[in-house]
Amino acid sequence: MYIIWYTFNMEILLALFYFFYFSVVGVYVIFMPKVLYMLGYSASEVGIIFSAAPLVRFVVPFLFMQGLELNRRVFNGALIILIVSALSFYLSIESFYKLLFSNIFLGVGLSLILPYVELASLEKVGKQHYGKIRLFGSIGFILVALILVKLLSTPTVALNFLFVLTSITAIVAFFIAQKESMQKREKHSGDASINILQDWKLWAGFILMQMSFGSFYNFFTIYSTHNGISLDMTIYLWSFGVIVEIIMLFFQARLLKNNLLTLLQFTTLMTAFRWFLVFEYADNIEMLFFTQSIHALSFALFHSAAISYLFELYKQKSLAQQLFLGLSYGLGALLGALIAGYMYEFYPTYLFASSALMAFAAFLFLRAFSNQCSKKLP
Repeated sequence: MYIIWYTFNMEILLALFYFFYFSVVGVYVIFMPKVLYMLGYSASEVGIIFSAAPLVRFVVPFLFMQGLELNRRVFNGALIILIVSALSFYLSIESFYKLLFSNIFLGVGLSLILPYVELASLEKVGKQHYGKIRLFGSIGFILVALILVKLLSTPTVALNFLFVLTSITAIVAFFIAQKESMQKREKHSGDASINILQDWKLWAGFILMQMSFGSFYNFFTIYSTHNGISLDMTIYLWSFGVIVEIIMLFFQARLLKNNLLTLLQFTTLMTAFRWFLVFEYADNIEMLFFTQSIHALSFALFHSAAISYLFELYKQKSLAQQLFLGLSYGLGALLGALIAGYMYEFYPTYLFASSALMAFAAFLFLRAFSNQCSKKLP
């Protein structure tokens, strides 16, 4: 009876965490670039500012490989940093360098809590049911998008949403940490036996895939509105992408029983096709809705297949998830944001053409890694 009660409550906490965590992501990704643009920041400045948090995500896993331990004190400290950094946005929003530091510390908090929740989800519910917990994150993302688009009259409104939702996320994460023993994870955090150089083609594929999202996450709202799409319609596009993402997360269990490397190759190839269509039909609403439908593959299925594959591939499961967050959503997002910022400032027409090339390169690297694995089989 206790085990049933414990598991049930953990599932509720995990669902709540994803809901509020990705509602924060929704505010940060959809609205904050637009807010900065409204305040007079240039496209390159927006790219630099939004590369700060990914930079931190990239650095943190390597600190754990050098012996840093995520004990209860460090974890709770990360939650405090998360709340304080969100609060600091009020004071730093009109200063480039102050805002840059606020983003860095926000990245510290986020990079320390997400991998452990992801691992807890895989351990508690398994890859077949992971999507049904993770989809609550997509619901949070879409709800905050639909609500905030109606209320965004001043930058302060976006900052209020960012602070409140970040605080709730930290509180839920605190309760998850109380239930989830961290000793098991700590003993792997300093184990550097994962050989990135040996599997460099796999990691290059992950990095390039996330690089291709730099244009989408940081400039899709700006790009669409500059091509004649209204802000309301742009939010509907975001929302539609999340709806198909939710559907995929709910029904993806059967797909994840197949060869995960094949799924990764398929999703990266479809992502390249998606970005090419955005490049070719930037002002075509019907085509943009079609490209958003591919989000079910390029984010939902890719992400689930990636973390599930790493969970099976490496014994250091916690470190593998940290490295995935650090290299993919860290280094990949950092480079993607920087490249997208300069592309949009100097070659705006070719913004998503560059994303298509990155995603296609990701497909080629993952295919090469798959061939490498096949050759090792007897």
